Amino acid sequence: MLSRMLAPLFRYFETRVDPYPEGKVTTPPKGLAAFIWHFSRPVWPLLLLMSLLTALVSAAEVVFFSYMGELVDWLGKVERENFWAEHGLWLSGVGVLVLIGLPLLVLAQSLVTHQSIFGNYPMIGRWLSHRHMLSQSLAFYQDEFAGRVSQKVMQTALAIRETVTKVMDLLVYAIVYFTGAAILLGRADPWLLLPLGLWLAGYLAIMWFFVPRLRDVSMAQADARAQMTGRVVDSYSNIQTIKLFADTQREQGYAKDAMEGFMGTVHRQMRLVTIMSVCLTLLNTALLVGTAGMAISAWYLDAISLGVLAIAIALVMRIRFMSDWILWEVAGLFENIGTVQDGMNTIAQEPTVRDTPNARALSVPHGAIAFEGLRFGYEQAKGEDRTVFDGLSLTIAPGEKIGLIGRSGAGKSTLANLLLRFYDLQGGRIVIDGQDIAGVTQTSLRHQIGMVTQDTSLLHRSLRDNIRYGSPHANDDDVWEAVCRAHADTFINDLVDPKGRRGLDAHVGERGVKLSGGQRQRIAIARVLLKNAPILVLDEATSALDSEVEAAIQEQLDTLMEGKTVIAIAHRLSTIAMLDRLIVVDEGRIVESGTHAQLLEKNGIYARLWRRQSGGFIGLDVDAVSPND
Repeated sequence: MLSRMLAPLFRYFETRVDPYPEGKVTTPPKGLAAFIWHFSRPVWPLLLLMSLLTALVSAAEVVFFSYMGELVDWLGKVERENFWAEHGLWLSGVGVLVLIGLPLLVLAQSLVTHQSIFGNYPMIGRWLSHRHMLSQSLAFYQDEFAGRVSQKVMQTALAIRETVTKVMDLLVYAIVYFTGAAILLGRADPWLLLPLGLWLAGYLAIMWFFVPRLRDVSMAQADARAQMTGRVVDSYSNIQTIKLFADTQREQGYAKDAMEGFMGTVHRQMRLVTIMSVCLTLLNTALLVGTAGMAISAWYLDAISLGVLAIAIALVMRIRFMSDWILWEVAGLFENIGTVQDGMNTIAQEPTVRDTPNARALSVPHGAIAFEGLRFGYEQAKGEDRTVFDGLSLTIAPGEKIGLIGRSGAGKSTLANLLLRFYDLQGGRIVIDGQDIAGVTQTSLRHQIGMVTQDTSLLHRSLRDNIRYGSPHANDDDVWEAVCRAHADTFINDLVDPKGRRGLDAHVGERGVKLSGGQRQRIAIARVLLKNAPILVLDEATSALDSEVEAAIQEQLDTLMEGKTVIAIAHRLSTIAMLDRLIVVDEGRIVESGTHAQLLEKNGIYARLWRRQSGGFIGLDVDAVSPND
């Protein structure tokens, strides 16, 4: 009932911040303060308001203690029959302020803190980080666990919120409260400040000693936690391989090694916590005994009133309970700072492939492709490069269909990846219809290229969403037409997921694990058929299909290739023998080029491969074939 009554008020404060800010995707800065500010800009006015309200709440508590001290003095001096006549109006006013004013102040502070900031603030961090991660280069994800990256995004966003709110809420509350307490005690008797001052010195010494150590172990713990999560997610992501090789024991050991590393940081942290708790208890006990002893002595000597004695003991008891909370919060602050710094090392990385400042959209009226003097190598450990191409040049006419042939590691798939600009060249350029792809936007480039790979990965969404991924505005009739052309209609209607969704509405599981390799391949072909891009790249597109289905789909691929520029990569030579031109690549060089008939007539590498292949595949003895054979 109360929740429904307050719903409009809640909704108002919940909508004061947009948790999904738009604008250009930028790389967060690497400095800690700048990194935090990058995600805090949308909420900083509310953070200031939260701090102001927190200061008022803290001050109100101190003033309340002061009133309680005066009340004790009145009770000790005033005769009972005259008490209400002399102080009734004042007490009623204080009661109204305590019963109405303070709750309203706390309500305002809570609405700003919990409705406007707590939910929206970390979501801003997640949203901006996720957008940046999606713009990261392919090479970044080849060196990282997906689970580790996702955990960094989630952890860091929360740690930023906790860091900022602790500084602007906790510290403001503590400073205002301790300052107010010191003023009250100092006005009554300056000697009462002595135990409080000594306690504060000891408290700061405890913080100086323990907090940096807790911060360091927390940073190590955050990294160990991410490593542990990454290994566990890696196992789940590759569960089929693990089951295939029946090697769960090795996986358990792989995960346990990371878990033991994490537990090592937990043990270090807990040892510090135990020692710190004992030190703090001793310090707080000394404060209570010292303040109570001095206050009682001063009251005995008639230097302070009974009300001041009550205030002194009450404030010390409150400080005693607060000190433990504040120390833990400060330790948590540094723990969160450690988590932010750890996450910053992952999130605040510049993408290695970026659009140029004046990048324009790619236009492909014809589909001519030119690889001009390509120089490229994959970066290895210690900054060394493994050279793949050193001066390779290849021109593909508009609408020409070429086949790339060569052993594994010859550079075939790398050439396709460079065309899609998953990596930047170290020399040379790639031109499409006279436009250097380094000067166009990556989005427009990839919109113009359809690709089917050997290792087809589907999103854990419905089949409809997967097929329509490259053409989000396609209607269901277009989707079904692509399904039929890819011969996927033979199994789609029979699919049912655990939630009872059928056909195109059925979800396919992570990476499409609920489908067979051939089924995934047909879905991928349907997706490219629907996309209908002017440039088509087929990287072992039919390798997972049986011969009967492959023959049926080949007819549709022939139709799909009409009017398009096509680059087809295959080990099964029979699937590309009918293309306009075949290119034999070896060690990053073009060693033969021509039609199927021309290459057979040359009696070179291609002819030998053709004769040696078994079942239409390049034989394992391809290394034995050399240009001089």
